[in-house]
Amino acid sequence: MRSEEEMFELILNVAEKDSRVRAVYMNGSRTNPNAPKDVYQDYDIVYVVEEFETFIADKSWIDVFGDRLMLQMPEAMRYPSGKGHFNWMMLFKDGNRLDLTLIPIQKLELIGSDSLSIALMDKDGILPLFPKASDDDYITKLPSELFYLSCCNNFWWCLQNVAKGIARNELPYSMMMFHNVVREELHDMMAWYIGTTTDFTVSVGKMGKYFKRYLPTEIYQQYLLTYSDSDYNNMWDAIFITCDIFSLLAIQVADYCGYYYNKQDEENMRLYLNIVKNKALEE
Repeated sequence: MRSEEEMFELILNVAEKDSRVRAVYMNGSRTNPNAPKDVYQDYDIVYVVEEFETFIADKSWIDVFGDRLMLQMPEAMRYPSGKGHFNWMMLFKDGNRLDLTLIPIQKLELIGSDSLSIALMDKDGILPLFPKASDDDYITKLPSELFYLSCCNNFWWCLQNVAKGIARNELPYSMMMFHNVVREELHDMMAWYIGTTTDFTVSVGKMGKYFKRYLPTEIYQQYLLTYSDSDYNNMWDAIFITCDIFSLLAIQVADYCGYYYNKQDEENMRLYLNIVKNKALEE
């Protein structure tokens, strides 16, 4: 695997030699002082360029970065962002990954103000003065009362759909509803709970990847049990463990924020879940 020094030398040499590239900056985990450092970190690089369309017209120019295992171009796929930039996501045979975004110089507003940004090259002084890189933009924020109440309501409400899917033997629907909808609300509550224990000064990472770092061990171990296999009995166990975790954390977040936790919704939905489960077992 090419070293970090080799990768940066390559990235900057390409930019230096190509007169169309006017500035280079980096964001992502490599600029984050709080992110664990390892060989799997991407190189999230942005080139600000002139003659933007010439890069898109002949994509072979990216071959200079090395032999690839796989390439993805989000703006050329079925759900393009349409923001005016173009991104090449490259996984190389040596294990390095480079996510290279091109921004046309006519659209400097696309640079934005991400707190994890570091200038690497600026031929014309066009980059903004980035503050010292930090994960400030990604720190969990104190939820408004509406956000908190909506999270609780949607968590308990959507569990009925999970239960009905199990009762109907519709495993894909149940799993998707449980993991893509209900778990998203659980993740929000877990992040807020961590915020209450850290005075809302940390980031839990994308998709909760730092939960293990900040949650009490006993809660994290329980959280692991919310992932089940396709056996419905195991799935029911995971559902009720999920309910227990959500209830515990939601009450603590409510106490911290001074919000109302609707215990009646929880009790009613737990009753419904048990009715559906028992009926399914009888059948």
